[in-house]
Amino acid sequence: MKRTMMSLIGVAVALAAVTGVAAVAAPDTGDRDAPRGSSRLPVQRSALLCPAPTSSEVGETAYTAFAPKGAAAGADGKKGTAELRPAGTVRDAGSGAGGKGKKGKDKGAADSAAGQTVAPRDTKPVVPLQEAGKPVTATTDSPNAPALVGAADGTLAPGWTVQQTTSVAAGAGRGLLGLSCTTPDTTFWFPGVSTATDRQDYVHLTNPDATPAVVDLELRGKDGSLAGSAGEDISVPPHATVPVLLSTLTSSPTTNASLHVVAREGRVGAAVQASDSKLGSDWLPPAADPSPSVVLPGIPKDATSVRLVALAPGESDADLKVQLATPTGLITPAGLETLHLKSGMTTAVDLKDLTKGEAGSLVLTPSDKDSKAPVTAALRVTRGKGAKQEMAFIPATRPVEKRATAADNRDRGSTLSLVAPEKGKDAKVKVTASAGSGGGTPVTKTYTVKGGTSLDAEPPRPSGLKGTYALTVEPEPGSGPVYAARMLARPQGGLPAFTVQPLPDDRGSVLVPTAGQDLSVLTN
Repeated sequence: MKRTMMSLIGVAVALAAVTGVAAVAAPDTGDRDAPRGSSRLPVQRSALLCPAPTSSEVGETAYTAFAPKGAAAGADGKKGTAELRPAGTVRDAGSGAGGKGKKGKDKGAADSAAGQTVAPRDTKPVVPLQEAGKPVTATTDSPNAPALVGAADGTLAPGWTVQQTTSVAAGAGRGLLGLSCTTPDTTFWFPGVSTATDRQDYVHLTNPDATPAVVDLELRGKDGSLAGSAGEDISVPPHATVPVLLSTLTSSPTTNASLHVVAREGRVGAAVQASDSKLGSDWLPPAADPSPSVVLPGIPKDATSVRLVALAPGESDADLKVQLATPTGLITPAGLETLHLKSGMTTAVDLKDLTKGEAGSLVLTPSDKDSKAPVTAALRVTRGKGAKQEMAFIPATRPVEKRATAADNRDRGSTLSLVAPEKGKDAKVKVTASAGSGGGTPVTKTYTVKGGTSLDAEPPRPSGLKGTYALTVEPEPGSGPVYAARMLARPQGGLPAFTVQPLPDDRGSVLVPTAGQDLSVLTN
């Protein structure tokens, strides 16, 4: 008989060492379901990926990196590092796909380089972060700015955030584009994409690892999978990005569609850059994992048009109650008491000027409280009128369980949206404005959001602010569920340019068994 000893100390170390992978992939339950004797520890490594920002000759991109204070230094006393480096780019030969599944006319010799990976001209670190609590910034106006891949470790890993904000002065993609750089994963949902002639939607697939990734793309319209869909076996080389133009994957131009990204081998980061011929452009981030109830926070009070795109990706249809959380309570939009979603089919509803001058957040819950059919959704929100319109996207997002962060806030132009979607469960939230990138003293303010309402507020600003700053949102102990978003408004002449970033929980900590628990197993 052989006796094998397995200590949970090793398990704890292994779990705490990998963020962006398995250790923080499971939904946080707020410690309600934590095993007895387990402890919450900060993660020790985070990965982020930022897609190539723009190909415009009149675009300028700002990167802002930030890590909240709070994690203790490691056993070796090192505070950790956090940096991004340029990635290679697979040549776009019209379809944007560097692998199989390419459709379109043969362009002959012009496409002979399709699929080749172009190495970045420079591999120097971008926005390297050396201390928690103070943002670091960098800018570029290059139309060839590459995608970025990187990692943080030690005390800079928990909650490490990088905001990518691009201003394009003119052209079809004019406006303000914002994105919180994404963590790598194996599956993503993007309701709200389009393959119509007035839109150019690219999904950017970025591989952070040293081995190739293989990705499948599936588009679903109002009748299910789109005809002629051809997005299988797309190869994403190591430390490289592949931009894929969605309209080349189908023979059926579709205004309202949903995109499912699945990495069959490896993992990737994914985000969709949407450009509309009349409404400008912005990033569509991935929606939260499909769930029976979803919340879409942060619809601005002056929205002139709101479009909801939703999908029930499972095997069952879903019937949803549609409500708008306002500062005074939950209301039902006129003529939309319920929404029926057929399994696997995308449904779009124009909600017009839903907010009527009062900011709010959309809450979708099952009509039958016992229904478990998962759904995913996103909003396209428009501000302005006529030729002076600008669009942004709000995907369904995860609640803030422990902490969420929004970087790249300036002296003016930021709006923080908080929503407590459940009646009778008030949310109490601590919001901290960090020091500025060029100086300033942090400031903290506490907000209370009554259950079943939303709150839009100009966030606190650091005292003596110089440069940009970050907002950290933390529910107080005993708070009800809360969801958050941040809007940046930076007008361009008469254009109401804006972008909205949802603030999901940063998954900066993970539950691990205590070292005192030891498993001893006997094997023959």
